Amino acid sequence: MILYLHFGAPQPDPVYRRLLDMVGEFTPVAQALPPDAALADVSGSTRYFDRDAAGLAALIRMRAAALHGLDMTVGIGPNPLLARLAAHRGEPGAIRTVPDDPEAVTRFLTGLPATALPGVGPATARTLASYGLRTADRIAATPLLTLQRILGTATGRELRERAAGIDPTRVTTGAPPRTIDAEHRFDHDESDAARQRAALTHLTEQLGARLRDERQTCRALTLTVLYADRSTTTRNRTLPEATAHTPRLRIAAHALLGALGLQRARVRSLALRAGELGDADSASRQLAFGPDDDRARRIEAAADRARARFGPGAVRPASTAGMR
Repeated sequence: MILYLHFGAPQPDPVYRRLLDMVGEFTPVAQALPPDAALADVSGSTRYFDRDAAGLAALIRMRAAALHGLDMTVGIGPNPLLARLAAHRGEPGAIRTVPDDPEAVTRFLTGLPATALPGVGPATARTLASYGLRTADRIAATPLLTLQRILGTATGRELRERAAGIDPTRVTTGAPPRTIDAEHRFDHDESDAARQRAALTHLTEQLGARLRDERQTCRALTLTVLYADRSTTTRNRTLPEATAHTPRLRIAAHALLGALGLQRARVRSLALRAGELGDADSASRQLAFGPDDDRARRIEAAADRARARFGPGAVRPASTAGMR
């Protein structure tokens, strides 16, 4: 059985690594899903610990609470997809299991909102809803050719498999990639697009400042949107070149948000992660003709010096004023 371990919120890199080490005490087959989750295959651990998967999950939750004060949520299933869906279907801070039985899987997926399936954001959900496909069981019962006409060949096939609980992927071991994370949680579920963009601008300011402070660049950005119903959407983008320049991070992050087509979606929080980090001294930069780029970088350097002297909130875009 597979465990999907959700730590409740994005964790700082050192804490996340300690949590992954803790999971490794129960199984060597653990996969990092930074910044807030991990997968663990405990098929070979149940006999050693003389406990079933739920018993091992209870031990891991207890250890996380004692050592890190985390109320972890654990989903258990026969594959990573079902384990993840189980973790997110219900209130946080619990252990939920999908048995390795076709009838049990069908019962679990019946009535599951389409937005709970990985890769189904608000725009895709609206397209599916226009055809009456609002739940996983309805999608799974739809002929494959019909889904492919609606969503495209590859996307239609992949979504139909997910809606049926099919996931051929395996848990792969490996250390978590080094990342830098920032999160903004709204005071209330936010549907105003301008405030969502302002919050994302604030996150890119934080990431850019931290990257430059640590003499790092990033080559990838990941945006995670948490909605009012606790469902999430995650999107990734590889940047044309490694950078720590805030304007370039902001353009990429806003493109990720714009591609989701949220419109009036109620958003609870936005999390932005910089990945594929590298040493700034060894990074190459595409030359730009004209003074604008150099001027922006000089302004950025001056703002960094002001923040170092007067605090992180000393210089910021006007649209982010008042954000913590």
